[in-house]
Amino acid sequence: MSRRASLPGASELFRITTSTASPALDLPPQAPPAPAEPVEKAKPAGNGRTEQLARSAAPHGSGRTKHDAKITVYVSGDELVAMEQARLTLRAKHDLVVDRGRLVREAVAVLLADFDANGEESVLVQRLRVVGSDGGETED
Repeated sequence: MSRRASLPGASELFRITTSTASPALDLPPQAPPAPAEPVEKAKPAGNGRTEQLARSAAPHGSGRTKHDAKITVYVSGDELVAMEQARLTLRAKHDLVVDRGRLVREAVAVLLADFDANGEESVLVQRLRVVGSDGGETED
């Protein structure tokens, strides 16, 4: 008697099977469902962004879902401490448990919504115009 295990061959593993035990497999393929609402084409905004793009991040961040894109942002030690203090304050005083990623996504959503609504007068434009806010100078 051989000590070798008897394994099936490729023809047995990849053979076509037909079974009436699974009627769902015998059904013809169905067409995908039609969209519930027609999708309107976004009109370009004055700065080249589309309104739909501007609204996609606002008014709320995406929350705790699986994300398909990732960026890396470097912050100073003071900024990280401030973010952690804000996160702990949200937890202690407002019963909101959030991680740093969600905090950043919500902050970005708020900032982009303000930019979309106020343009030149937005907090983003005003802060980016400040010379040296990011260690560099503004270009004219």
